Amino acid sequence: MITKREDVRNIAIIAHVDHGKTTLVDELLKQSGTFRSNQMVRERVMDSGDIERERGITILSKNTSVYYNDTKINIVDTPGHADFGGEVERVLKMVNGVVLVVDAYEGAMPQTKFVLKNALSLDLPVVVCVNKIDRPEARPEEVVDEILELFMELDANDDQLDSPFVFASAKLGKASLEADKALEAEDMKCLFDTVIEHIPAPEGDVDGGLQILVTTVDYNEYVGRIGIGKVENGIIKAGQDAVILNHHIPDKSEKVKINKLYEYEGLERVEVKESFVGSIVAVAGISDIQIGDTICSAENPVSIEFNKISEPTIAMTFSVNDSPFAGQEGKFVTSRHLRERLFRELNTDVSLRVEETDQAEAFKVSGRGELHLSILIETMRREGYEFQVSRPEVLFKDENGKKLEPMEIATIDVPEEFVGNVIEKLGTRKGEMVNMTPSKGGYTRLEFSIPSRGLIGYRNEFLTDTKGNGIINTIFDGYKNYKGEISSRPQGSLVAFETGDAVTYGLYNAQERGELFIGAGTKVYAGMVVGRNSRNADMEVNVCKKKQLTNTRSSGADDALRLTPHTVMSLEQSIDFIADDELLEVTPQNLRIRKKILDSGLRKKARKN
Repeated sequence: MITKREDVRNIAIIAHVDHGKTTLVDELLKQSGTFRSNQMVRERVMDSGDIERERGITILSKNTSVYYNDTKINIVDTPGHADFGGEVERVLKMVNGVVLVVDAYEGAMPQTKFVLKNALSLDLPVVVCVNKIDRPEARPEEVVDEILELFMELDANDDQLDSPFVFASAKLGKASLEADKALEAEDMKCLFDTVIEHIPAPEGDVDGGLQILVTTVDYNEYVGRIGIGKVENGIIKAGQDAVILNHHIPDKSEKVKINKLYEYEGLERVEVKESFVGSIVAVAGISDIQIGDTICSAENPVSIEFNKISEPTIAMTFSVNDSPFAGQEGKFVTSRHLRERLFRELNTDVSLRVEETDQAEAFKVSGRGELHLSILIETMRREGYEFQVSRPEVLFKDENGKKLEPMEIATIDVPEEFVGNVIEKLGTRKGEMVNMTPSKGGYTRLEFSIPSRGLIGYRNEFLTDTKGNGIINTIFDGYKNYKGEISSRPQGSLVAFETGDAVTYGLYNAQERGELFIGAGTKVYAGMVVGRNSRNADMEVNVCKKKQLTNTRSSGADDALRLTPHTVMSLEQSIDFIADDELLEVTPQNLRIRKKILDSGLRKKARKN
């Protein structure tokens, strides 16, 4: 018998990066009384990871729930970055509708289109929340028109075109159905009401066989893997026997026992004895549960179809650190440590691939983009791992004898004065401009179709070229014909000639050759990259060289030498900078760029060969 759970709503909050999803969830949690009145709650409480909080981005989708009147609203907060699009595609299978958050000034952006396209393709009803209405430059009426145009462009049906619009300031905790009254509103009651009214209640057959599609997998040291999904049909009870099937793996059929069962109450996972149709649950005790598996009743096992996860587009080699400073700063340094950690990441990250290579100490790691892999590197580094990584390379495909490569659509907003520079730079990287429109406040919006490899190393150059005033957003645009060679980094590296401590005199002489990455007192080794050469070839420099003392010179005479402040390279900048014959040494304390072949003579031989 099909029943509707009127006391439950399941929604996902989707948006372009930085349009205020996580802040909106914060406010919904506060206004629903999830926190005690005297409870200290930090901002963006859903971004639980340190890296998420520092960068102000959501990396993993998170589940929470709020109560409004007598209805439980299960909320999934999703990432906005294209590199984590795999997360968004999956979690939409768990909900009955979405709240699309759009910035009242920026309007529809590339990722807005991507997440909305996913929601519309699954026939999910949409509530549009025009957020940041308190911005002085907000333009809500124009943004509404942009969103409606986007709906039409994505072939939305009549019901979807009639989606309700709510105008809000998540920061101030106010919302209204009319833009000019939003800042006078007392609370966000109107958003709650719109969700209850417009998002349908989940329904399913309570008496039918149990079916739960696992859309997210979490990991906990105490209970192991945890499968998260919505109860589509039937009832699930702690302690019951079940069967695991997978639509894409017909042979898979595994008998399991449901050890522990949880539901979400606010930010907590609360243990429950049983759950019904429409509830979002977490199931513990199934050791090898995967995303896309269906948990079924033993009496009537039927799997649920599931979208395959998008393939990775970029790969890097992770290997054991073998530099002269290896093992001095990290806690986990062996190939066994590295292997265990990378394969453990597969427990929770579905868009990642890890493959063994012909070298026992090296692993090929493939992901959805540079950001995706750099977040993994930063996470491992903070956990005490020491390793080295190669330059990112894109993954080509071969179809009917033709070489195909991953392409991206890059949407760029820049002040008019920098437009020429951006067009010229992207032109050399095989970018083709497909659109150019004047934007607000003296900005111009440029749209390019560009190979993924053309964007490797460009973001930092872009920030320099636009003096920090440009915004670049990219989105995967499928595989297309190979576009030909792209010239690599124009400058060479300044390479340390010997091992020792860098001194002011040596650095003073080296800085005439280019831009330095290290300061006085830094430990260096022969073959380590210490700067960027102003010319396009590598050059060896002796940064450890001291000035010879004479009878008439005092040892303090070096103090008068003035060093230009050196550039401190971030992880992303280092990954962008390294050339094909270089590696990035990653330790909990330092990032060092180095040549693959440290010995100067062997390097010259390899170049000749």
